[in-house]
Amino acid sequence: MELQKISNGHHDLSPEKITMESEFDTLENMTEPGDTFLTSESNGTINTPFTDFVGKTSFGMSIFNLSNAIMGSGILGLAYAMANTGIILFVTLLITIALLSAYSIHLLLKSAGVVGIRAYEQLGYRAFGHPGKVLAACIITMHNIGAMSSYLFIVKIELPHIIQSFMEKPDDNEWYANGKYLIIIVSVCVILPLAFMKRLGYLGYTSGFSLSCMVFFLISVIYKKFVTDCSEEHSYNDTMLNQTMFDQTISNSTSDICEAKLVTINPQTAFTIPIMAFAFVCHPEVLPIYTELKKPTKQRMQNVANISILAMFVMYLLTAIFGYLTFYESTNSELLEMYSKTDTLMLCVRLAVLMAVTLTVPVVLFPIRRAVLQLLFPDEPFHWMRHISIAVCLLFVVNLLVIFVPNIRDIFGFIGATSAPSLIFILPGLFYIRIIPEEQQPLKSPPKIKVIAFVTLGFIFMIMSISFIILEWVTGRKTMGGH
Repeated sequence: MELQKISNGHHDLSPEKITMESEFDTLENMTEPGDTFLTSESNGTINTPFTDFVGKTSFGMSIFNLSNAIMGSGILGLAYAMANTGIILFVTLLITIALLSAYSIHLLLKSAGVVGIRAYEQLGYRAFGHPGKVLAACIITMHNIGAMSSYLFIVKIELPHIIQSFMEKPDDNEWYANGKYLIIIVSVCVILPLAFMKRLGYLGYTSGFSLSCMVFFLISVIYKKFVTDCSEEHSYNDTMLNQTMFDQTISNSTSDICEAKLVTINPQTAFTIPIMAFAFVCHPEVLPIYTELKKPTKQRMQNVANISILAMFVMYLLTAIFGYLTFYESTNSELLEMYSKTDTLMLCVRLAVLMAVTLTVPVVLFPIRRAVLQLLFPDEPFHWMRHISIAVCLLFVVNLLVIFVPNIRDIFGFIGATSAPSLIFILPGLFYIRIIPEEQQPLKSPPKIKVIAFVTLGFIFMIMSISFIILEWVTGRKTMGGH
């Protein structure tokens, strides 16, 4: 029987005999032969609700895709986070968050291995029934739409300036100076063709190029540290503005201004913690990448996650340190804004960053489409028209948000404050508690107590983040009212 072949670890089934997501069934971690997730038709074929191919993505390409999913526009704000936490506190927080993220992925993979399911939404279904499936799908959709919108918002703001810098006589009235037109062009010409691809693994090449662009950004930040004088007048003026915001005295000397702080606590410190806490959010992409991994095992996918997190940790740390040591207390919340717009090198860096975030959008879109398919068409085989239509609709919605919402920071800040802790801490922990059987690990056993503490930490992060956003909104409204 085909089911017996799978349980013996044979992977020679033809794609025609495998309907959606049959490669899940080849996973040796399926510990329960009678798992109801596997259903056998009378004609002997296995009918499972996921994908129609066996994973073929290499280990290296999987690392590129997951690293690209981790790497987001948030890297531009990490130097600002260090400026408001200090070097020691920043490094401590970054290490802690990286370790927690790796542990969270371990919980996801452990839960997936026990039941033989590699879909976030299906794990939700196995743990809490249909409400769990709907909740997981909605959170993934909400979070990733927010991420896609933030990337395209950067394109909307930065690309007109970059194009105009190459013009001898730029005209603000021309179409290329309007970011609304440009994001439509970028979406249609670059993002949509990549989003039409059937498998996420194919995006490993574009993910590798995207990461190369961010490495170029990092090298440029390091180089600029050694050729930028902190005591230059523009840096001094920026520092005076920053000090006014923090109610500091304006009489500080330049030597104080250009001095690195090991630990810093100020009113902005609380707002930088969520930036760092969500720097490693990649969990919606973990299981889809696991789906397409060649020779999939829990340990192999965990190695993909560990290497990706380590690589991004190094890039985050170096970017934050050298960005902070260039501008010190004057560091802006978006690092690129600190550099001269007439600098040729930084102009190329801006273009590289735009290319990087643009090529990240298709990777982020895949989990949303999978969530929609799991909710609306859970038992349907792959269909190109459905595949393409969902991608077009998602990009249409994201473009509308970016075009017509003047400031999406608060909207997606709130989305991030609720969805990111859910994806990193709460859902993986709850899935683990519900899916790992009581006979194997009682609720009061040390592993599950640790997971309960992990989930509790997620709720604390969520409450803190929402509170900071509401506090900032109320404070901002009062300030506007005062003026």
